[in-house]
Amino acid sequence: MTVTDQSTATTGRITDQDAPGLPRLAVIIGSTRPDRFAPTPAGWFAAEAGTHGQFDVDLIDLAEFDLPAQLGGNDPDAAAPEDVRRLGERLARADAFVVVTPTYNRSYPPALKAAIDWFYSEWSLKPVGFVAYGGHFGAFPPIEHLRGVFVEFHAVPLRDAVVLQDFWERFDHDGRAVDAERMGRWAHRMLDQLGWWALSLAESRQRRPYPEGIAE
Repeated sequence: MTVTDQSTATTGRITDQDAPGLPRLAVIIGSTRPDRFAPTPAGWFAAEAGTHGQFDVDLIDLAEFDLPAQLGGNDPDAAAPEDVRRLGERLARADAFVVVTPTYNRSYPPALKAAIDWFYSEWSLKPVGFVAYGGHFGAFPPIEHLRGVFVEFHAVPLRDAVVLQDFWERFDHDGRAVDAERMGRWAHRMLDQLGWWALSLAESRQRRPYPEGIAE
């Protein structure tokens, strides 16, 4: 599997064919603003995940979904908006996630927060990794904020992440990694951890129920 221009990588399933027995990894492009950079690192990471060989990879672009900023009410029988339903189906099929996010004012984009908050069980008991990019001060703040959010869904955020400081120096004009070997090592190490957690949690979800939360 190759992605020739990672700045305009095609979304959807990017592995060549169905991979029975492999966990599905959803790589989520977490920025929707015009002239965004996010598709470049997301396309790069999705390509690395494809060559890693342990995942069936689905590249999801939040810009392709018109998610309402206001969440639904308390009626359990109310129909979800169509794009919420479509995105939810993609997330539910995933066994692991990688969220690709820029640094916006020392945090992450509001569109990403809305996309996270529309769902619950889709995230639960699944591992979540992060690829974050920022300027001279790095991209640790959005990762730290996202870890706290995903814990609320009983997801498992990874300790290690891919952090792209001075992101404009990391990729050339065609969206290819400048130091491909070094960045590839970063990606594959996190993918190794995601694979371990994805298989372990999938087995646990099938074999035994998760304990209920602490009651008041």
